[in-house]
Amino acid sequence: MNDRGKSNEVYIPSEGIVERAFLKNYEEVYRQSIEDVEGFWDKAAREVEWFNPWTKVLEWNYPRAKWFVKGKCNIVHNALDRHVKTWRKNKVAVYWEGEPGERRVITYGELYKRVNKLANALKKLGVRKGDFITIYLPILPEQIIAMLACAKIGAIHNVVYYGYSARVLRERIMETSSKVLITSNGAYFGGKLTVVANVISQLSQCPPLEYVIIKKRVDIPIITEQYQPVRGAEPKYLYWDELVNGAPDVAECEIMDSSEPLFIIYTSGTAGKPKGIVHSHGGYMVGSYLTTKLVFDIKDEDVYWCTASPGWITGHTYVVYGPLISGATILIYEGDLNYPNPTRWAKLIDDYGVSIFYTIPTYIRTFMLQDELLRRHSLQSLRLLGTVGEPIDPSAWKWFHKVVGKGRCPVIDTWWQTETGVILITSFPSMPLKPGSVGKPFPTIKAGVISPTGELLKEGEEGMLAINGPWPGLMETVYQDPRKYIDYWDLVQGWYVTGDISSVDKDGYFWIKGRSDDAIKIAGYRIGTAEIEKAVLSHPAVVDAAAIGKPSPSGGESVKVFLILKEGWSLDEELVDEVKRRVLEYIGPIAVPSEVEAISELPKTRSGKILRRLLRERELGKKAFEYDS
Repeated sequence: MNDRGKSNEVYIPSEGIVERAFLKNYEEVYRQSIEDVEGFWDKAAREVEWFNPWTKVLEWNYPRAKWFVKGKCNIVHNALDRHVKTWRKNKVAVYWEGEPGERRVITYGELYKRVNKLANALKKLGVRKGDFITIYLPILPEQIIAMLACAKIGAIHNVVYYGYSARVLRERIMETSSKVLITSNGAYFGGKLTVVANVISQLSQCPPLEYVIIKKRVDIPIITEQYQPVRGAEPKYLYWDELVNGAPDVAECEIMDSSEPLFIIYTSGTAGKPKGIVHSHGGYMVGSYLTTKLVFDIKDEDVYWCTASPGWITGHTYVVYGPLISGATILIYEGDLNYPNPTRWAKLIDDYGVSIFYTIPTYIRTFMLQDELLRRHSLQSLRLLGTVGEPIDPSAWKWFHKVVGKGRCPVIDTWWQTETGVILITSFPSMPLKPGSVGKPFPTIKAGVISPTGELLKEGEEGMLAINGPWPGLMETVYQDPRKYIDYWDLVQGWYVTGDISSVDKDGYFWIKGRSDDAIKIAGYRIGTAEIEKAVLSHPAVVDAAAIGKPSPSGGESVKVFLILKEGWSLDEELVDEVKRRVLEYIGPIAVPSEVEAISELPKTRSGKILRRLLRERELGKKAFEYDS
């Protein structure tokens, strides 16, 4: 390892991987894309179908961007309708497995009909273009069907993660004035059945809500009587299967302007209430399609599995829209990847012949505990691995490559945000890979590491990760608070400031350090928490780790590290010294923690991001406020 914890190792792709890849020469493609940004995206947009072509590729009035101006489209036409006119009609679109073991196989032709049935049923209930529909479902095929049905008729879907509380669900319904809620009567996770009766009971005072559509996941009643929609009273409850039974299985796509809204998705900021990020049909359609094609190199014979829930942006872009527009076969799984045994995920890969596996570093670190059990699984179907959500430390990257990928599968790290909509910085199968680095900018993306005054920083210097100029997939606005959209562009003129800390090495590879609000200021220097955690995670005793800054008696901040240890290890003085030595060797004396504590669990969001704020508040003796994740 060199200074700052970067890996010196470089993994060179085989000639076969390069030859097979859609993107064979990154440097040449990137150079050409920067020379003609609009030409690059014009060509990409012509790979999907439009009802009417655009008159202008990009209209850029800083900081507002409109892509494919006056183009008419519908993302569902490209995700479904165009495929059923080809041989893909009989191709598997979705494999689904429930945690108890049930299996469903849905072809593109069958998915098309099911989406149409629900679309027609929604229109019969009075849903029209521009209406919001809230979707609160576990990972079922109906979750995808509901999203596509909304988009097909021009309604705006608002997917709420199924693990959120009734209070959060009610807030999202109220804020968007959703007239319909689509939910399930239960879901399995970790061997437990969760029912939604307690959630449903709290929707009685949701004035915008007229209908609740319930998919029967399990054979248990949760509705004792039917209600008519009366202002101030409960909405009318309908069962999914009864609603769609008899509905026509043919429906036309609503013709949408490229910039008209497709969905709203909420993301938490560092403070204040979550922001409703709005994405549109045209630019997002092209961006999600092309990033899926080039980053994951998806081919018709692939079986693709992204472990994210469609309740998050990763699930929107890289479970649903990107793969289906590409005509891919996807796997979705309802439950806990480690239930009923720690290698359930590996069994799923073998059972379905998964060839592309996209997951989060948090899961990878739990997989690392199962070396012995993994020997029972072939994993020979895999050809590409991917990570998302947080920086991956080099040790986890190398384990993933060696043990899961058998030393032959490229590990593609990706960086993007809910607001960006699509991947902006990434590795590609055909490029040299550096463990721990997220890679290089996607074609046309002008990424940089800048100072607060907008100065591009030198090689190895840490600063703000920022993007110069727009891209297809960039959010349209922040719902009911457009000023928050401008805030991303206001900090440094000309740059979209991401809120992440990064550096760039001599070869142009980006190294994400963590969120700027998670940076620790020590003796005037900002150290990313993820950087410290990478060093700690390199110790074989450590499963997971979180670093925080706390006030130092000498002024500034000192570092405290929280550890989760592997079974059989205990935190004695010797191990504390070894952990500190790792940080000293990887980063330097400035970042060596003053305290190390072993705990049983780290507070995290459902998407696996560590809530360091809660650790910090606990450490400072403050009452940690309630959070619904």
